[in-house]
Amino acid sequence: MYKKISWCFLLLIISLMLGCQRQNSIPKEKDLMQVKSARGEHAKKIIFLMIDSLMSQAINKGIEQQELPTFQFLIEHGQYYQNLVSSFPTMSVTIDSSLLTGTYPDDHHVPGLTWYSSDQKKVINYGTGPMEVFKHGIDPVLADALIHLNGSHLNRQQPTLYEDLARHGLKSGSVNGLIYRGTTDHTLSVPLWIQVPASLPKEIQVKGPDFLALGSLSNPLEGIKKLPDGITRRMGLNNPYSIDTAKYLIKANQLPDFLYVYLPDLDQKIHKKGPSERDGIQEIDGQLLTLLQTFGTPEEALRKAIFVIAGDSGATQILPAQSDPVIDLPAFFRGDHVLRPGENLSQETDIVLAVNETMAYVYKLKADRSLRDMANALKSDPRIDFIAWKENEWIRAVQGGSFKELAFKANGRLTDPYRQKWTVEQDAEVLDVKINASEGTLAYGQYPDALQRLSGALNSHPGEFLVVTAKPGYELADRSSPKHKGGGGHGSLHQTESLIPLIICGTDQKPQYLRIVDLKAFVLDLLIQPPQPL
Repeated sequence: MYKKISWCFLLLIISLMLGCQRQNSIPKEKDLMQVKSARGEHAKKIIFLMIDSLMSQAINKGIEQQELPTFQFLIEHGQYYQNLVSSFPTMSVTIDSSLLTGTYPDDHHVPGLTWYSSDQKKVINYGTGPMEVFKHGIDPVLADALIHLNGSHLNRQQPTLYEDLARHGLKSGSVNGLIYRGTTDHTLSVPLWIQVPASLPKEIQVKGPDFLALGSLSNPLEGIKKLPDGITRRMGLNNPYSIDTAKYLIKANQLPDFLYVYLPDLDQKIHKKGPSERDGIQEIDGQLLTLLQTFGTPEEALRKAIFVIAGDSGATQILPAQSDPVIDLPAFFRGDHVLRPGENLSQETDIVLAVNETMAYVYKLKADRSLRDMANALKSDPRIDFIAWKENEWIRAVQGGSFKELAFKANGRLTDPYRQKWTVEQDAEVLDVKINASEGTLAYGQYPDALQRLSGALNSHPGEFLVVTAKPGYELADRSSPKHKGGGGHGSLHQTESLIPLIICGTDQKPQYLRIVDLKAFVLDLLIQPPQPL
């Protein structure tokens, strides 16, 4: 979770406010009165477990070493796919928005963990890291993360899975999900020690699924079950909170028809140690076992429920410090006024940066500068993978360290594996697109669903901007961006950060395509049909 809505900066606030006490009275949710499935006990429920930064290579290695018996059981008793395509940029807020709306950012309008709003004339930052948060300001960051992300940034015209399920009379729940907009009223209760430095209200009214658990901010089990949600446990934004909440609903026979459970802890370890880290996935294996055993036995769990387990993004091993892995974006624009984190926009501002680890948006604010000129300034660095921008109805992409260029647009004669049609000109190698002109088809190589995902990012919000990605092993940076030298990073379009595992147990049905945007329709198909017998 710390690559996207990163709540770790709250710990810095805590360290400054240890003398403050938590509010004595927090309104209790009434979710448990309304969450139980309307389809009855004999209909299979769906438990969707989103495991942050889960990768198939870690699963495969762990099974080979006989370290992951629960994952092995699930794979042997279900469907296992290693090439589910994530959204782009590969950051949780964008990925979860794609999962829950079934669309890419051009439709759901959440471009990344950080982006620039030309309407508000400010950088939106949902919590990239402690230094950037303090420079942007605690108040606007928390307001965007807690109020505006689900309230207004997520496209109101695109229904979420929770909203669609409610329209069909079905019950749903979210445990620690970053994107949770639904039709039921809830109250986020903001602790005093956050209210004071952030100027937030004591209570924030939101719309969510029937059951909404979001760490200390919304704990429907308060007074019923003790959960690890204190200030030393990241306010409940941790795996044990998520697992214990799901286990309570199972034991109490109060599972909704669809329950989304977010497990954030693995991501921290991946960022610190890189994709080869194995302790985190072993912990998750044990947590999954306790969840299955809540039904009695793992076999009984698969008889009573459908489990969907997915990662949200992969990760690239960032090179160590001595290999110069950090690409300093402001250095390419020394003659321009590049907006500094926390600085107010002015008439002098030429360029705004919004860095999402191995991907970045670079915004042009002055009319006398072309996007191509800005791209030319960047492409000289061989550590940059590609730079892309919109030009009339075309999207252009140039390769870092070369003169190769690709142009493409939608609705052409070439059909890709997802039945999307394209026109592609110039050097298809830039995005590793394989064209078969005689058959009128194209296939993707190192950049899965590259044309649609890149188009989705470039059309996700108004403005004139570049999309820049780093080659595997490198990451992009602004002046105070979090850096992961020798650890793991993601954000880019590359397959190492885009292909994720998917495990489905308890049903033989499968998604139409192996993309995260196709999972919403898959869930709806499973639920909006006659109940499956136990």
